[in-house]
Amino acid sequence: MRLGAGTFAACCVAIEVLGIAVFLRGFFPAPVRSSAGTEHGAEPPAPEPSAGASSNWTTLPPPLFGKVVIVLIDALRDDFVFGSKGVKFMPYTTYLVEKGASHSFVAEAKPPTVTMPRIKALMTGSLPGFVDVLRNLNSPALLEDSVIRQAKAAGKRIIFYGDETWVKLFPKHFVEYDGTTSFFVSDYTEVDNNVTRHLDKVLKRGDWDMLILHYLGLDHIGHISGPSSPLIGRKLSEMDSVLMKIHTSLLSKEREVALPSLLVLCGDHGMSETGSHGASSMEEVNTPLILISSAFERKPGDVRHPTRVQQTDVAATLAIALGLPIPKDSVGSLLFPVVEGKPMREQLRFLHLNTVQLSKLLQENVPSYEKDPGFEQFKMSERLHGNWIRLYLEEKQSEVLLNLGSKVLRQYLDALKTLSLSLSTQVAQYDMYSMMVGTVVVLEVLTLLLLSVPQALHRKAELEVPLSSPGFSLLFYLVILVLSAIHVIVCTSAESSCYFCGLSWLAAGGVMVLASALLCVIVSVLTNVLVGGKPRRKNPVHPSSRWSELDLLILLGTVGHVLSLGASSFVEEEHQTWYFLVNTLCLALSQETYRNYFLGDDSEPQCGLHVEQGLDGVATAWQGGPGCDVLERGKGHGSPPPSEVLHGSEKWMVLASPWLILACCRLLRSLNQTGVQWAHRPDLGHWLTSSDHKAELSVLAAVSLLVVFVLVQRGCSPVSKAALALGLLGVYCYRAAIRSVRFPWQQDSKDISKGITEARFVYVFVLGILFTGTKDLLKAQVVPADFRIKTVGLWEIHSGLVLLAALLFRPHNLPVLAFSLLIQTLMTKFIWRPLRHDAAEVTVMHYWFGQAFFYFQGNSNNIATVDISAGFVGLDTYVEIPAVFLTAFGTYAGPLLWASHLVHFLSSETHSSSALSHACFCYAMICSIPVSTYIVLVTSLRYHLFIWSVFSPKLLYEGMHLLITAAVCVFFTAMDQTRLTQS
Repeated sequence: MRLGAGTFAACCVAIEVLGIAVFLRGFFPAPVRSSAGTEHGAEPPAPEPSAGASSNWTTLPPPLFGKVVIVLIDALRDDFVFGSKGVKFMPYTTYLVEKGASHSFVAEAKPPTVTMPRIKALMTGSLPGFVDVLRNLNSPALLEDSVIRQAKAAGKRIIFYGDETWVKLFPKHFVEYDGTTSFFVSDYTEVDNNVTRHLDKVLKRGDWDMLILHYLGLDHIGHISGPSSPLIGRKLSEMDSVLMKIHTSLLSKEREVALPSLLVLCGDHGMSETGSHGASSMEEVNTPLILISSAFERKPGDVRHPTRVQQTDVAATLAIALGLPIPKDSVGSLLFPVVEGKPMREQLRFLHLNTVQLSKLLQENVPSYEKDPGFEQFKMSERLHGNWIRLYLEEKQSEVLLNLGSKVLRQYLDALKTLSLSLSTQVAQYDMYSMMVGTVVVLEVLTLLLLSVPQALHRKAELEVPLSSPGFSLLFYLVILVLSAIHVIVCTSAESSCYFCGLSWLAAGGVMVLASALLCVIVSVLTNVLVGGKPRRKNPVHPSSRWSELDLLILLGTVGHVLSLGASSFVEEEHQTWYFLVNTLCLALSQETYRNYFLGDDSEPQCGLHVEQGLDGVATAWQGGPGCDVLERGKGHGSPPPSEVLHGSEKWMVLASPWLILACCRLLRSLNQTGVQWAHRPDLGHWLTSSDHKAELSVLAAVSLLVVFVLVQRGCSPVSKAALALGLLGVYCYRAAIRSVRFPWQQDSKDISKGITEARFVYVFVLGILFTGTKDLLKAQVVPADFRIKTVGLWEIHSGLVLLAALLFRPHNLPVLAFSLLIQTLMTKFIWRPLRHDAAEVTVMHYWFGQAFFYFQGNSNNIATVDISAGFVGLDTYVEIPAVFLTAFGTYAGPLLWASHLVHFLSSETHSSSALSHACFCYAMICSIPVSTYIVLVTSLRYHLFIWSVFSPKLLYEGMHLLITAAVCVFFTAMDQTRLTQS
């Protein structure tokens, strides 16, 4: 079967996306779970240990508190409470921490630090899987054992107000609830007022046992303006008032009840210096945990400093506090200060129940559990506890009894710490079979792409895919038979759940047929190469073709980048790799221009450009042999050397362009500090976004939008120019409406809208420009002789995407968009045309700059740098599909805009029928190489210390990047088919 190189590449990337999806499903493991399940009902509690005497305590201890109120403030960092901001804005909370009846902790939240996994950790005590990052957008019902489930089973009445994620996780568990959406980050006022408005009514009532309040306003402020915003202080003061209202109400009611109440103040995760979260920086994982109750006696002068605990410890503590069984999947340990005021026997009983639960979980998930140090400590503690019980039943009071009890207590605490640590390290059970299937498919696609390079990059850009070669059928059916046998053996012998085994035979068989077909095609291509020496080609490439310095740079840069992905530090600081590669590329281009214009390198090029002066100005013409992609606008005769082509200012602009681009890149580096090592250092973006420099930010945003218009309007039709101008004006009006920038006549105190109308005004123009461009492309198919219609259509589509990016970018990032367009203009006019680069080189350069601009935006391989506020521009409520699309586009705007510019450049500058096919193939291959290599590296590093904090987020980014590459390749192929239809 004969396929075009572009179509072949698009098909390969689509298959690779399937392989990556299977790999990701196996890589992100199911966390440690109890085999008992939640459907079997509650197990009887473990009896109190005894040695020679029978203990009569075989039931759960009674609850320690009558009512429990949990106030969860989303994105509450520990320094917001325990630091200077707490002292200034939360005086009542600070008083309780320093002098009140409370215990304070710094609770560490494990990555991923997003809301839904953190709620699961708080209520189940388990460590959620990293794949819960994806489920965070649409949380399914939680089937695991949890404090909420146990409380409902015990007849507790639970009331909830706040983030609707709780309602999705625990449906039908609350007797009363009012959920608010957590994803509409533009709202930080009403979202909290909807919670507080219920307080007066519910605090007066006594018909509840557990009250949960989840406040979202602080998190939304962080996403909008960061942790340094003055809005943070106001929100903390508001939360302090809420806490004081609840605490005073609980104290006033305690005289009427037998048991004291417990008030819990906590955060689900922290907030990074950019205002986001999801990664593993100290600001994101450290959250305050304050337990407040009159039962916690405190003597005058008793100074209690916050101690470090795990967030998973909250579930076990709440279960003990409410007299409930500890959730079966909990890996946390009881916060001992909560029970240290109780009699020794009760303290030991609480600790024994906790260690029994952890030891059972260890037995079910670790085959060699008997050799685990924590299990050995548990057994020793249990024996000592039995001796203590025997002695306690014989004599109630003695010094020996007290000393032995203290020893047992310390032994239990050590056992709890060791067991919890062991279970936390055993939390991941990888689905190796699914991972292997995905890896095989991805590597087969990469091998096929590499073997197809000689044919795909040939002038005709066509490949002969041997789907029906002799001997294919026998090998094909033999491979299917072997894979089916392996599938049956693995699935029948697998002890744990396997995603691929859970698929229907039709779906699993389809994947096996696909893998078999790919293997047979690879074998057939290899056979042709080995037997025939090299693939047969009707038109061999030009015999004088040779590797240039630029080709070597591209090869070494790609290999170096791929190798760097095996080191955690290079993954964290990948932006430095791309900055280095782009800067080196500029230096290489500078060397090439100097050689051509000063040293007079007049050797006959394989492909050539020259510029003719005519009535219409400068026109470029191509001369060259077969195997070249033709870059032309007009027809010329001969190909004079570059030193004789350009004169005056044009020549000097060609020489200066690489250095101008280098200067632009250096300026952009100082705009956003990203990565991990230097992310905390101040940058120009932080300076601009501070409230003291709003005037400077406003001027910079206006100038950037003006530059965007000047650079983009040149290729648009008159109607699109007007739409673009109005759209960019609407972008500034939107930012002024949400008070990011301001007009000279606008006062800061003036009440203005949240920008819904202004943003939708811009969306109208974005859709209008995209519609106009699409109409021109369709018209070009009807009128194939008019080449300019298609060129204008492609540029208008590019312009529409630029306008959308301008709307989604934060004001301080608008210079990134302006510099991106400026660099594209300089490269087009003064580098790619005069220096005669072919489609493959131009494609790689577009890809490199796209990757660099991904990081110039302030992105990194941390989930925390994803700006989810972009997903709610122009939305007055949360709508999942538009929000996900806008967030993805805002994050990957750099690579997408460079890819769309590549399509326009190759379509407008070349008359070669193979340029777009070559570009599509090169784009697919240069994206596939790092993705394929990275999944092999991640598989080998799956037990690395930083697998979840560093390598896993990068894997998600690579998967998303491959999905975008598939969309780009489909667009390339569509444009290529349009060209073939016209020809």
